[in-house]
Amino acid sequence: MKKVELTPKEKQILYGLVKYPQMTDKQLSEELKIKHSTTTAIRHRLKENEYFRRLIIPKLQNMGCQMLVVIYTNFSPLIPLEERVEITGKTIEVFEEIFFSVGEQDKGFSLSLTKDYATIGRINDIRTQTFGGRGLLEDKYPSMVVFPFEISKIYRFFDFFPLLRKTFKIEPEKDDEILNLAFINTTNVNFSETEKNVFCMMISYPEMSDSDIGREIGVSRHTASRLRRRFEEKNLIRYICLPNLQKIGFEILVFSHIRFDPKNPPNMDNDEAALLMSDSTVFFASRMFEAVMVSIYQDYDDYKSDMMKITQVLKENRWVAQDPIVRSYGLNNMVFIKDLKFAPITHKIVGCDFWVKKLLNI
Repeated sequence: MKKVELTPKEKQILYGLVKYPQMTDKQLSEELKIKHSTTTAIRHRLKENEYFRRLIIPKLQNMGCQMLVVIYTNFSPLIPLEERVEITGKTIEVFEEIFFSVGEQDKGFSLSLTKDYATIGRINDIRTQTFGGRGLLEDKYPSMVVFPFEISKIYRFFDFFPLLRKTFKIEPEKDDEILNLAFINTTNVNFSETEKNVFCMMISYPEMSDSDIGREIGVSRHTASRLRRRFEEKNLIRYICLPNLQKIGFEILVFSHIRFDPKNPPNMDNDEAALLMSDSTVFFASRMFEAVMVSIYQDYDDYKSDMMKITQVLKENRWVAQDPIVRSYGLNNMVFIKDLKFAPITHKIVGCDFWVKKLLNI
């Protein structure tokens, strides 16, 4: 995809949309000190040209979801990527738990949310059987890293504003949040049937208005708006704005699995593992003895410079006894098999009426 250079104000607005995804145009214009009309016009232009898309992330740990799981695999380069994607699309990607999955010719990784280990274990068994039976694997089984929410910390969960801030050379603010700590608070929530339906509709159609949601499922706009506010107040949802990385000019995605030295791991209580993150880090999950990180870079030099800093932190603190597993992907070559698709696992865990499932085509 050809890079298109944005104007300074377009960069500022895109950065603002990513950092403050919940703000109205008026609020964003006041925050960025740009005219309201200019903010609205630029946002419309960026949206029409597909520079960003909005999502609502469900905080499913409050509804029985117990863990986030990362699975990564090396594949035989002799099997065409298109054939592999077709095979996995029919046998593996159909599972609701998988919400993010990417692949390149000889490798791939996925992220899942699940209620229990048995479910994800069964999916991985099917994955291994499918890949092995068709000769897709190299010499290793798929690797699985499990992050139970009770003993893990998710420091970044697709947070892109530090990346854009660095790329667009925007001065950081004093209150810039470095640690997201997604999924850290777990409180059991019981939904009424109406709440289930509204919640599922919001996750499935993040840009749908409250009045449209109400009309589709047979409740008033007031009810839909009231429930949205309740979900927000109870921290059951999180709004995010995803930038179009390729269009802005990023070229490399890097997946890293770090196994800490069991004799000297980072101190979790002090969030020491977070020192490994940089502005390029968009996803970072850690537990006592291992971490997984996803980072985005403009070019190879940017990537190598950041990896040297990460290596330096690991060595200076003597946190690892073996080198991290690092896999780089070309954004122009990789395939997004599932690109942050939260609706299926939300419907499975939360549940909704039969006729709403039919409406949502699930």
